[in-house]
Amino acid sequence: MPDRQSLAAGFKAGLQTSQLRVMDRTGIGNVLVHESSAHIEAPNWSPDGQWLLFNSAGRLFRLLADGQGAPEPVAIEPELVANNDHVLSPDGQTIYFSVRGGQVYAVPWAGGLARQVSNDHPPESPHLYFVHGISPDGQTLIYVALCGPKARRNFGLYTIPAAGGPDTALFLPSVPVDGPEYAPDGQWIYYNGEDPAREPGHAQLYRMRADGSAREQLTHDQRVNWFPHASPDGQWLSCISYPPGTRGHPPNRDVQIRVMRPDGRHSAVVARFLGGQGSLNVNSWSPDSQRLAYVAYPRRASEAASKP
Repeated sequence: MPDRQSLAAGFKAGLQTSQLRVMDRTGIGNVLVHESSAHIEAPNWSPDGQWLLFNSAGRLFRLLADGQGAPEPVAIEPELVANNDHVLSPDGQTIYFSVRGGQVYAVPWAGGLARQVSNDHPPESPHLYFVHGISPDGQTLIYVALCGPKARRNFGLYTIPAAGGPDTALFLPSVPVDGPEYAPDGQWIYYNGEDPAREPGHAQLYRMRADGSAREQLTHDQRVNWFPHASPDGQWLSCISYPPGTRGHPPNRDVQIRVMRPDGRHSAVVARFLGGQGSLNVNSWSPDSQRLAYVAYPRRASEAASKP
């Protein structure tokens, strides 16, 4: 059974849970903040440090970062099906999120009327948007696009004004890329990609200048590394790391969270758990750069799994 179907079946049968966890950037003090029988994904930390934003069942929710109280749904009009690609504006007032169908919308943090940011493209030439980052001044979104008919889609890294406007292509490789985010100073863009000299699926971490120039590989190992996230102070980079031979970023794998310097040096494993897709898709550094949030998907004990 494919991983995604297996994960869905596990939640439906009550055999897996979502654990929203917070830990120190060194891996110390790993705390369970919220546990749910629902499938939750991709925590963002609000700029004021008070809240965690995540998605579940096509909706966005916010939860106090200390886990107190119940998750609060973000009211969005019209009703849209959000996925696990979402970012917060630097001032914390706006949520930008991708939806089923490949568009990007903006909604106030408090909820309300959603505004379409992405452009409409002709059906014969689809252009799907998956937003991952926002510039430090809050003016520009960066996203990965899937372009063209499904049978021969191409990947690209693009920007678009947060207020809406033209799409600008930064990097159009011949291999899959994903997870583009700005460095806190706006000078670099971090992303993961597949080096064409390696076997298909072998994603590593890269960075490039904000104009798409001076591309540089940061990790060079046998593991499959995804979703680089720069800490707000610019001193650290986190990522999720899959076992060798993994293709894409599936769920239900024994994964690691690694923390390293922005140039890829001094990499350290700070967490190991069952997870993958949904665990660390978005930037989940705390504003003080000292903590990380992520989601694990542990299976229940075998005796629970044997119950009818």
